[in-house]
Amino acid sequence: MFCPVITLAQQLIKRPSLSPHDEGCQQMMIERLKAIGFTVEEMNFGDTLNFWAWRGGHDGAPTLAFAGHTDVVPAGDESHWHQPPFEPTIQDGFLYGRGAADMKGSLAAMVVAAERFVAADPNHSGRLAFLITSDEEASAVNGTVKVVEALAARRERVDYCLVGEPSSTERVGDVVKNGRRGSITANLTIHGTQGHVAYPHLADNPVHRATPFINELVNTEWDRGNEFFPATSMQIANIRAGTGSNNVIPGKMFVQFNFRYSTELTHEQIMHQVQAMLERHQLRYTIEWNLSGKPFLTPRGKLVDAVSHAVEYYAATTPQLLTNGGTSDGRFIAQLGTQVVELGPVNATIHKVNECVKASDLQLLSRMYQKIMEQLLV
Repeated sequence: MFCPVITLAQQLIKRPSLSPHDEGCQQMMIERLKAIGFTVEEMNFGDTLNFWAWRGGHDGAPTLAFAGHTDVVPAGDESHWHQPPFEPTIQDGFLYGRGAADMKGSLAAMVVAAERFVAADPNHSGRLAFLITSDEEASAVNGTVKVVEALAARRERVDYCLVGEPSSTERVGDVVKNGRRGSITANLTIHGTQGHVAYPHLADNPVHRATPFINELVNTEWDRGNEFFPATSMQIANIRAGTGSNNVIPGKMFVQFNFRYSTELTHEQIMHQVQAMLERHQLRYTIEWNLSGKPFLTPRGKLVDAVSHAVEYYAATTPQLLTNGGTSDGRFIAQLGTQVVELGPVNATIHKVNECVKASDLQLLSRMYQKIMEQLLV
């Protein structure tokens, strides 16, 4: 039996669009959207393909954008797959292939939902839009962030955005992400003086000097979170020191650590507190900070209510609103003042060997997307 959502998902999976490459996925989507009256603006930056597409919209009417990415992560050792990762296969009701869950299945569900919505209501009052990138899984430098900057520069209004990231845990729609924690990484170098281990008085060991600071860093309670966010988490990711010789005191020590932080803190507060610790421990140091995303939260309102109603209507379950997990491109879109949520398939196999999604879930998800369009744009 022909199913347009599954067919389109298979066509997208066949294209090995390893980030930031697109391999024709976006052109396939663009052709489908143009066929139902969308205006498409390709907004490519560097090695990344992006497009912004829109249809309809009267003065004062809201804009609902669907956002997603065509790029995927590498398949890994293909011999461990039940079938080649870029040859989509349906087995026991599951669609297998790299990108099936993250997130070509969602893209197919979005496009087919738009086709059905436009066929049912060609003169919808609100504006329906798509923001698609090929750079979400890798550096995220030339993708959504650049498109958002361009939209902001010309004062484009985007009221609501649904990101198709795989948010669900056990069944489609059981979890909706209505926010994400912020993420900031510190690359810290503690400077000492290299020397012979037999003559420590002639050297300055940065590992010894840094140990009290690291203990304080690890044991600090940064905040206790709030009703929407868990407490801020700090994790050390890398520590390097030494020359490889057992008789040399190192001249420097490198420590990399990351904060996933709640709305109880700002990145400026984190930076200030860490640097105050460093000064208190009288360390000689250089530090570089990389802010990859600020926290955002979409409280209950029109978008959250519309998404919740769509899930309840088709899945007979009330979604749980959560902000945990990693980051997504929603962090960039939220900077427009946009209400942002994430609703997608079950995430149990994303980035894994034998990535898969229940085929019926994609069909259900497409109906949910269409229902959201109907509630916000008609």
